[in-house]
Amino acid sequence: MSLNRREFLHVMSMAAAAGMLPGTASAMSSSPAKKGAAASMDMYNLPMKGKVRLLHITDTHAQLKPIFFREPNVNLGTGPAFGKLPHVVGHKLIKELGIEENTPLSYAFSFLNFQDAADQYGKVGGFAHIKTLLDKLRETAGGRDNTLTMDGGDLWHGSGTALWTRAQDMVEASNIIGVDIMTGHWEFTYHEEEVLANLQKFKGEFLAQNIRIKEDSLFGDDYKDMVERHGGIGLFNEDEARAFKPYTIKIVNGERIAVVGQAFPRTANANPQSNFPDWSFGLRVDALQDTVNKIRQTEKVAAVVMISHNGMDVDIKMASQVSGIDAIFGGHTHDGIPKTINIKTPEGGVCYVTNAGSNGKFVGCMDLDIQNGKLKGVNYTLLPVFSNVLPADKEVDAFLTQLYLKKYDDNVVESRDPSRAYSKERLGKTYGEILSEELAVAEDTLYRRGNFMGTWDQIIVNALREEHDTQIAMSAGVRWGTSVLAGETITMERVMDETSMTYGETYKSEVSGAQMKDILEGICENLFQKDPYLQSGGDMVRLGGMDYTCEPNATLGNRITEMRLDDGTPLEPNKKYTVAGWAQVEAVGSGRLMWDVTADYLRRHKNDMKLKKVNHPSLKGVKNNPGIEAYPGKML
Repeated sequence: MSLNRREFLHVMSMAAAAGMLPGTASAMSSSPAKKGAAASMDMYNLPMKGKVRLLHITDTHAQLKPIFFREPNVNLGTGPAFGKLPHVVGHKLIKELGIEENTPLSYAFSFLNFQDAADQYGKVGGFAHIKTLLDKLRETAGGRDNTLTMDGGDLWHGSGTALWTRAQDMVEASNIIGVDIMTGHWEFTYHEEEVLANLQKFKGEFLAQNIRIKEDSLFGDDYKDMVERHGGIGLFNEDEARAFKPYTIKIVNGERIAVVGQAFPRTANANPQSNFPDWSFGLRVDALQDTVNKIRQTEKVAAVVMISHNGMDVDIKMASQVSGIDAIFGGHTHDGIPKTINIKTPEGGVCYVTNAGSNGKFVGCMDLDIQNGKLKGVNYTLLPVFSNVLPADKEVDAFLTQLYLKKYDDNVVESRDPSRAYSKERLGKTYGEILSEELAVAEDTLYRRGNFMGTWDQIIVNALREEHDTQIAMSAGVRWGTSVLAGETITMERVMDETSMTYGETYKSEVSGAQMKDILEGICENLFQKDPYLQSGGDMVRLGGMDYTCEPNATLGNRITEMRLDDGTPLEPNKKYTVAGWAQVEAVGSGRLMWDVTADYLRRHKNDMKLKKVNHPSLKGVKNNPGIEAYPGKML
């Protein structure tokens, strides 16, 4: 469905009245392929409603250029999270948010009519367009001195260029767009030495109250020598074993604003500890309360906010347990929620919890109403970054041009195995030449995000099975990765969006049917455990070559049943099955890198790209859950 200009203006004015958008927007019109279809910038005219403006991006996953990204149709909430944001999808979501279907906002915040909406409204994100929007929001706030720009982590990872430059491209990009403060997660999948070197080049401040230096590392000389090589970064407070600064005080429009950093607390569980042997992570709720108490008692601030990579459910629980935090700017779970979740704090106050989505799709904007040095309220808007509406910033464009002209050389490190650290086939080619290679044309809309399975994941597991000649393939349920429209060319750049990481080696092994059940039960517990503090924020492992039934509301050990191979043969507990996978945390697989495996698979199958089967598990007991809609698998 396409709206005419009058209908579109009516819809957008209604959204503005509901607090969804600032003012009245002009039509975003038809396909971005039509020249001159760019719309008015009116929707981004956001006058300051307060004294201090806080700007927020998170989980951009190194997507420097505009992309497509499909929001999930499965985001189940269990226990206390049942039916509560962010665990509401599709029609129920847009109804709760006051958004009409078949509008730009519906396209931005939901999966509904994704293919057609993407054709109509175009790509989102891109640092050149984010920079334009940030500058616009700074201007309407009265200048940059009245604003603070924060990044919630997962900035340095998720693209081919980020991998090949070891995130140096993202450090430079964040400096250009003006990031003042950041915290991290996938940043720590580079080596410690690389992390410190990049932070030394970062012009803002890196904050993480919940990272500590391990005791053994403090006793030795190696860690201190490394820190010294990087100007002291990595040893903020030796007595407290703090690697990084826990908070900072910024003077914004004459007001003292405290920002506390919270890195991903389960980094050591989710990623290779060999990359950060000297650091420990954790929630450290008591330490956070102590930090906030210190700020409140000694710093004379008007507001305390936290830049977090906990995940939204964890932030909501933490807000209910820690007093003195006025707002949390969250990340990790990629939830694009255009209103604050207002949580009562232990002392009876309110903490405004937000999350700004992923892949550069959104910029969060919170104006703080400060009177006589005290916070009286906030005004929050989450703005979609429509790249055919916002003109590209020239400085970022020039930076990207130079980046894509950079040549791939033997200093690149793609693998943990030194013998295959770089690709001889890519040597001497520019990044642009490598990434623009056309591999195939998608016959299905390709996406990853969702609790159980995505079409992009099916291509990855199909490629693994074919590469290693196995019965089953497993791919981690990570939430990053862009989307490809049906009919769109799949380039090497899109493959790197799905697969590029510092531990992308593939492998082949054998597991028994009993072991496979244990694996699935363990991952399911991580995802559907009712206590957010015991979750890690990812999605269910993706499986190829087998099906199963999952009952999310059951208990550990009772969620997974009916495991069968694609031909219908039940998995037997004591029988061994061949399994392919990638991204091992504690071992280095002997197989080729996942991006090369996927690219070759696409080259071989480019004339027959229609997916014959997608291994969506059957789901039990969630028919009435508002976190699922249009599920393509069986609902029992």
